[in-house]
Amino acid sequence: MFIKVCGLRTSTDVAAAVRAGVDAVGFMLTESVRRVTPTEACRLAAEVPPHVLTVGVFRGEPVDVIRECVTTAGLRAVQLHGGEPREHYEALRDLDVTLIRATSLAEGQDLQPGSYGEDMLIIDSPQPGSGNLWNWSSLRTKPLAGRWMLAGGLSPGNVTAAVAALSPWGVDVSSGVEVRRGVKEPRLIAEFVTAARSNGSGSPHSG
Repeated sequence: MFIKVCGLRTSTDVAAAVRAGVDAVGFMLTESVRRVTPTEACRLAAEVPPHVLTVGVFRGEPVDVIRECVTTAGLRAVQLHGGEPREHYEALRDLDVTLIRATSLAEGQDLQPGSYGEDMLIIDSPQPGSGNLWNWSSLRTKPLAGRWMLAGGLSPGNVTAAVAALSPWGVDVSSGVEVRRGVKEPRLIAEFVTAARSNGSGSPHSG
Protein backbone atom coordinates (compact mmCIF):
# COMPACT_ATOMS: atom_id res chain seq x y z
CA MET A 1 0.00 0.00 0.00
CA PHE A 2 1.56 3.26 -1.22
CA ILE A 3 0.79 6.12 1.18
CA LYS A 4 1.15 9.82 0.43
CA VAL A 5 0.61 12.59 2.96
CA CYS A 6 0.04 15.95 1.33
CA GLY A 7 0.15 19.57 2.41
CA LEU A 8 3.18 19.37 4.71
CA ARG A 9 4.46 22.76 5.86
CA THR A 10 6.96 22.24 8.67
CA SER A 11 9.95 20.13 9.64
CA THR A 12 7.76 18.54 12.34
CA ASP A 13 5.28 17.48 9.64
CA VAL A 14 8.03 15.94 7.54
CA ALA A 15 9.62 14.10 10.46
CA ALA A 16 6.26 12.68 11.56
CA ALA A 17 5.43 11.45 8.07
CA VAL A 18 8.83 9.83 7.55
CA ARG A 19 8.73 8.24 11.01
CA ALA A 20 5.27 6.81 10.29
CA GLY A 21 6.55 5.10 7.14
CA VAL A 22 4.89 7.02 4.31
CA ASP A 23 6.03 6.57 0.72
CA ALA A 24 5.52 10.14 -0.48
CA VAL A 25 5.11 13.64 0.93
CA GLY A 26 3.42 16.48 -0.91
CA PHE A 27 4.14 20.21 -0.81
CA MET A 28 1.51 22.66 -2.05
CA LEU A 29 3.07 25.06 -4.56
CA THR A 30 -0.28 26.48 -5.58
CA GLU A 31 -3.04 28.55 -3.97
CA SER A 32 -3.89 26.78 -0.70
CA VAL A 33 -4.00 27.28 3.05
CA ARG A 34 -1.13 24.77 3.03
CA ARG A 35 0.95 26.61 0.45
CA VAL A 36 4.75 26.80 0.77
CA THR A 37 7.25 28.68 -1.36
CA PRO A 38 9.74 26.84 -3.59
CA THR A 39 12.48 27.85 -1.14
CA GLU A 40 10.55 26.40 1.79
CA ALA A 41 9.81 23.25 -0.20
CA CYS A 42 13.52 22.90 -0.97
CA ARG A 43 14.38 23.12 2.73
CA LEU A 44 11.74 20.58 3.69
CA ALA A 45 12.59 18.20 0.85
CA ALA A 46 16.20 18.14 2.05
CA GLU A 47 14.91 16.55 5.27
CA VAL A 48 13.24 13.67 3.40
CA PRO A 49 15.21 10.41 2.91
CA PRO A 50 15.74 9.18 -0.67
CA HIS A 51 13.22 6.34 -0.44
CA VAL A 52 10.36 8.81 0.20
CA LEU A 53 9.08 10.63 -2.89
CA THR A 54 8.93 14.44 -2.66
CA VAL A 55 5.97 15.82 -4.63
CA GLY A 56 5.18 19.35 -5.73
CA VAL A 57 1.44 19.92 -6.13
CA PHE A 58 0.17 22.41 -8.74
CA ARG A 59 -3.27 23.51 -9.89
CA GLY A 60 -3.56 25.62 -13.02
CA GLU A 61 -0.03 27.04 -13.16
CA PRO A 62 1.66 27.44 -16.56
CA VAL A 63 4.25 24.85 -17.51
CA ASP A 64 7.14 27.31 -17.24
CA VAL A 65 6.15 28.20 -13.67
CA ILE A 66 5.92 24.52 -12.73
CA ARG A 67 9.31 23.79 -14.25
CA GLU A 68 10.95 26.66 -12.37
CA CYS A 69 9.34 25.69 -9.05
CA VAL A 70 10.33 22.04 -9.34
CA THR A 71 13.89 22.90 -10.27
CA THR A 72 14.23 25.43 -7.45
CA ALA A 73 12.72 23.11 -4.86
CA GLY A 74 14.62 20.02 -6.03
CA LEU A 75 11.52 17.85 -6.00
CA ARG A 76 11.29 14.39 -7.54
CA ALA A 77 7.63 14.37 -8.56
CA VAL A 78 5.02 16.73 -10.00
CA GLN A 79 1.31 16.41 -9.23
CA LEU A 80 -1.09 18.29 -11.52
CA HIS A 81 -4.44 18.85 -9.85
CA GLY A 82 -6.18 21.33 -12.12
CA GLY A 83 -7.45 19.36 -15.09
CA GLU A 84 -4.33 20.10 -17.12
CA PRO A 85 -4.25 18.70 -20.67
CA ARG A 86 -2.02 15.92 -21.94
CA GLU A 87 0.32 18.54 -23.38
CA HIS A 88 1.35 19.57 -19.87
CA TYR A 89 2.56 16.07 -19.10
CA GLU A 90 4.43 15.88 -22.38
CA ALA A 91 6.08 19.25 -21.69
CA LEU A 92 7.26 18.13 -18.24
CA ARG A 93 8.53 14.66 -19.17
CA ASP A 94 12.07 15.86 -19.82
CA LEU A 95 12.39 16.94 -16.16
CA ASP A 96 12.86 13.24 -15.36
CA VAL A 97 10.46 13.38 -12.42
CA THR A 98 7.51 11.17 -11.49
CA LEU A 99 4.32 12.64 -12.97
CA ILE A 100 1.07 12.35 -11.02
CA ARG A 101 -2.34 13.24 -12.44
CA ALA A 102 -5.16 14.03 -10.03
CA THR A 103 -8.76 13.95 -11.17
CA SER A 104 -12.26 13.20 -9.90
CA LEU A 105 -15.34 11.28 -10.99
CA ALA A 106 -16.67 14.34 -12.80
CA GLU A 107 -18.35 13.50 -16.09
CA GLY A 108 -15.93 13.05 -18.95
CA GLN A 109 -12.80 12.51 -16.85
CA ASP A 110 -10.45 9.74 -17.99
CA LEU A 111 -9.90 7.41 -15.03
CA GLN A 112 -7.38 5.05 -16.61
CA PRO A 113 -3.94 5.36 -14.99
CA GLY A 114 -1.30 6.40 -17.51
CA SER A 115 -3.67 7.69 -20.18
CA TYR A 116 -2.13 11.18 -20.04
CA GLY A 117 1.40 9.82 -19.81
CA GLU A 118 1.41 10.10 -16.04
CA ASP A 119 3.17 7.59 -13.78
CA MET A 120 0.48 7.63 -11.07
CA LEU A 121 -3.18 8.64 -10.90
CA ILE A 122 -5.09 10.11 -7.95
CA ILE A 123 -8.87 9.96 -7.84
CA ASP A 124 -9.96 12.72 -5.49
CA SER A 125 -13.05 14.46 -4.21
CA PRO A 126 -14.67 16.99 -6.57
CA GLN A 127 -13.54 19.55 -3.93
CA PRO A 128 -9.86 18.64 -3.48
CA GLY A 129 -8.29 19.57 -0.16
CA SER A 130 -11.66 20.16 1.49
CA GLY A 131 -11.66 16.97 3.53
CA ASN A 132 -15.23 16.33 2.38
CA LEU A 133 -16.43 12.77 2.03
CA TRP A 134 -17.58 11.66 -1.41
CA ASN A 135 -19.23 8.57 -2.81
CA TRP A 136 -16.30 6.16 -3.16
CA SER A 137 -18.69 3.27 -3.77
CA SER A 138 -19.32 4.49 -7.31
CA LEU A 139 -15.77 3.39 -8.15
CA ARG A 140 -16.88 -0.23 -7.75
CA THR A 141 -18.55 0.04 -11.15
CA LYS A 142 -15.34 1.47 -12.70
CA PRO A 143 -12.70 -1.23 -12.09
CA LEU A 144 -9.20 0.21 -12.19
CA ALA A 145 -5.79 -1.39 -12.43
CA GLY A 146 -2.30 -0.01 -12.05
CA ARG A 147 -0.84 2.73 -9.91
CA TRP A 148 -3.84 4.70 -8.69
CA MET A 149 -4.47 6.33 -5.33
CA LEU A 150 -7.71 7.08 -3.56
CA ALA A 151 -8.03 10.53 -1.97
CA GLY A 152 -10.67 12.85 -0.58
CA GLY A 153 -12.15 12.63 2.90
CA LEU A 154 -9.87 9.81 4.07
CA SER A 155 -8.98 9.62 7.75
CA PRO A 156 -7.63 7.08 10.27
CA GLY A 157 -11.25 6.16 10.99
CA ASN A 158 -12.35 5.27 7.47
CA VAL A 159 -9.27 4.39 5.41
CA THR A 160 -9.33 0.69 6.38
CA ALA A 161 -12.88 0.32 5.04
CA ALA A 162 -12.06 2.30 1.90
CA VAL A 163 -9.05 0.12 1.12
CA ALA A 164 -11.04 -3.05 1.74
CA ALA A 165 -13.86 -1.89 -0.52
CA LEU A 166 -11.85 -0.55 -3.47
CA SER A 167 -8.38 -2.15 -3.31
CA PRO A 168 -6.51 0.94 -4.48
CA TRP A 169 -2.78 0.74 -5.14
CA GLY A 170 -2.34 3.64 -2.73
CA VAL A 171 -4.04 6.32 -0.65
CA ASP A 172 -3.47 10.06 -0.29
CA VAL A 173 -4.43 12.15 2.75
CA SER A 174 -4.21 15.76 3.89
CA SER A 175 -7.17 17.13 5.89
CA GLY A 176 -7.79 13.78 7.55
CA VAL A 177 -4.56 14.01 9.56
CA GLU A 178 -5.02 17.61 10.71
CA VAL A 179 -6.19 19.00 14.07
CA ARG A 180 -7.36 22.15 12.30
CA ARG A 181 -7.21 23.29 8.71
CA GLY A 182 -3.60 23.26 7.52
CA VAL A 183 -2.12 21.97 10.79
CA LYS A 184 -0.92 18.37 10.75
CA GLU A 185 -1.01 16.11 13.83
CA PRO A 186 1.83 13.51 14.11
CA ARG A 187 -0.37 11.08 16.02
CA LEU A 188 -3.02 11.13 13.31
CA ILE A 189 -0.41 10.58 10.59
CA ALA A 190 0.87 7.49 12.41
CA GLU A 191 -2.68 6.22 12.98
CA PHE A 192 -3.54 6.73 9.32
CA VAL A 193 -0.55 4.73 8.10
CA THR A 194 -1.31 1.89 10.51
CA ALA A 195 -4.98 1.81 9.49
CA ALA A 196 -4.22 1.95 5.76
CA ARG A 197 -1.94 -1.07 6.05
CA SER A 198 -4.05 -2.99 8.57
CA ASN A 199 -5.04 -5.57 5.95
CA GLY A 200 -1.42 -6.69 5.72
CA SER A 201 -0.46 -4.58 2.71
CA GLY A 202 2.94 -3.08 3.47
CA SER A 203 4.84 -0.29 1.80
CA PRO A 204 6.07 -0.90 -1.77
CA HIS A 205 9.51 -0.21 -0.32
CA SER A 206 9.26 -2.83 2.42
CA GLY A 207 10.60 -5.69 0.40
